[in-house]
Amino acid sequence: MSSDGSGQIGQGGGKQSKGGRRRRSSPPPPSGPRESFRGLTLNDFQMRALGPLREGRPVLLAAPTGAGKTLVAELAIDMSLQAGKRAIYTAPIKALSNQKYRDFKAIDPDMVGLMTGDVTINPGAPVLIMTTEIFRNTIFENPASLSDVDSVVFDEIHYMDDPERGTVWEESIIFAPKHVRFVCLSATISNLTQYGDWIGQVRGQEVEIIRHTERPVPLDHYLYFPGVGLRRIEPGKVKFPASHGQKPERGRRGERGKGRGRDNDRNAVIETLRRAENLPTLFFCFSRRECEARALEASKAKALLDEEQTATIEGLFDSTCAAFQIEPAAELEELRSLVRRGIAYHHAGMLPLHKELVERLFTSGLLRLLFATETFSLGINMPARSVAFSSLRKFDGTGFGPLKVREYQQMAGRAGRQGIDDKGIVVSVVDDHRVQASDVERMIGNDVEPIVSRFNLSYSTLINLHETLGDRLHEAWERSFNNYQWARMSKKRREKNEARQRHAIDQRMKLLRERGYVTDDGVTEKGRMAAVINGFELQIVELFDSGLLEWLDETQLAIVFASLTFEERKNDLFRRMPPSVMAGHRKDVEKIVAGLIASEREYGIPPNIKAPNFKIGIVVRDWFRGANFEDMRDQTTAPSGDLVRIMRLTVQLLRQLRGALPSGHPLITSLDRTRELLNRDAVDAARQLSLG
Repeated sequence: MSSDGSGQIGQGGGKQSKGGRRRRSSPPPPSGPRESFRGLTLNDFQMRALGPLREGRPVLLAAPTGAGKTLVAELAIDMSLQAGKRAIYTAPIKALSNQKYRDFKAIDPDMVGLMTGDVTINPGAPVLIMTTEIFRNTIFENPASLSDVDSVVFDEIHYMDDPERGTVWEESIIFAPKHVRFVCLSATISNLTQYGDWIGQVRGQEVEIIRHTERPVPLDHYLYFPGVGLRRIEPGKVKFPASHGQKPERGRRGERGKGRGRDNDRNAVIETLRRAENLPTLFFCFSRRECEARALEASKAKALLDEEQTATIEGLFDSTCAAFQIEPAAELEELRSLVRRGIAYHHAGMLPLHKELVERLFTSGLLRLLFATETFSLGINMPARSVAFSSLRKFDGTGFGPLKVREYQQMAGRAGRQGIDDKGIVVSVVDDHRVQASDVERMIGNDVEPIVSRFNLSYSTLINLHETLGDRLHEAWERSFNNYQWARMSKKRREKNEARQRHAIDQRMKLLRERGYVTDDGVTEKGRMAAVINGFELQIVELFDSGLLEWLDETQLAIVFASLTFEERKNDLFRRMPPSVMAGHRKDVEKIVAGLIASEREYGIPPNIKAPNFKIGIVVRDWFRGANFEDMRDQTTAPSGDLVRIMRLTVQLLRQLRGALPSGHPLITSLDRTRELLNRDAVDAARQLSLG
């Protein structure tokens, strides 16, 4: 794709197709012939990683999306296996874990296992794929199982900056056995050296820090202004038209020319990409509803496939549905009608099998236009010729604001297919008068946000650490990235942060002592149970300790556990669950959890525990009775994918409690039966993997 500066979009180039510092700066790549691995010739940064990997040293690698970071991880894993050791590959999301499991299984089905909370397959395999939470839990619950592990890969380790989950990565690095060698893969971050120095200090190992900024397929960035057209942009030269900043007027439906209707205005950028032969396009939207709405709007325009391609993708659609035993549904028929025109959408509200179907179709090259939320960009290797953004602003959990540089570059990095495209095309629609040229300059520049520590020990982690560290518990914070980052601040700020961190740990420990989880002498039986349950440990153990769970039947058990995990989305409606379903036990559950919430408030602990939400109860009851997700439409407007996620998490918590109980406990039979009734059809993640 080229531009003469006039804003005309050119044709896509390429082939047509379907403490003490413990780190070492990266030396130049080794001279001499390049080595290869699995038929691929190593590039510069991959060659740089070879030496330290062979020496058994940790590696921290930051490179753009699609540059080939994963090959470095595979090299480390192969070296571990050659040495007769095992390796672990961790990923931040289950979808990426599942993809890596399939990738390694294609090389050797017997070499790989998977642990995600939803699924456990071949846990003693030489290569074990898992979510980072599972790895952190293993460190505390079963460290002996890591005795023969040589390498641990952290994919997308910049997730340590995530406000809610980032502490998991930090805890894993601090507390993993000393013999483990980490290979950390990251998107570009500004404080890479600081991050690597901390890893080296806390691990006592010399870390090889490799920073690579060059993309294998360069990107051209464009802005699209409705009513104005396309403008190519470069760092330091971003200019907006004079009309930008004025609140846009609504177009009148049916009017031709400049007054086009809303659908035509939104499709204009797609038509521009199509004419320039820059499809397939990944079109990122920041709400599920927008993904679906834009896909439907685009389907009204010119079809993106010819008759032969339509017949081919229809056949692939039907054969994939048959292979995965996907049942007919209204949502599926809507998706099928879009796919026939080369269009689809992908978001977390879809059934997992429907997302899998879309992913398989996209890799075929016949889907020309995919509207997706940003999670599609995370790790899953599905590039396109071009990437488009519906907006450069999104909701961040508290309010709307411009995209972070890392977010923009992670998604934009999906543009450009290595070996196919000479350039990747990135087009951002600017139809919000609040977007400023300075926002765009920041996004396309090199000033990426630094990783900030999110150190925040959970109750179960504190219990585990109390058993091993006792009154030296604060050493956990002293080794943290939080302490390392604050060490360079002024003395007054350091002392204030230290007091805040120690106070947070002390107040949680006071609650645990008051509730009988720990004593000065160690951990109680109640504490040992909480130590192996994650995320809802205090709620579940308090419910168990009260004796209430033994009075519940299987349906009621499932509803109670689901009510703990359920987070209601705005505008989702649910029919009211008849009071008779819980037979009065609902108030008992609410009272027990309310006591925990009151304890957190008493000790000034930021709220971690939320009240149970029984709105999900009617859905769980019907699922127990054999209903499918089409039947659920009479009970709720919540997307099927959200219901599956809640029930999978419920199954996971039931499994954790079952594992914490002593052999022969009378509750085990009820827990097993409850999991069996919940974990069927679309909820059964292992079934999906076995079919694919």
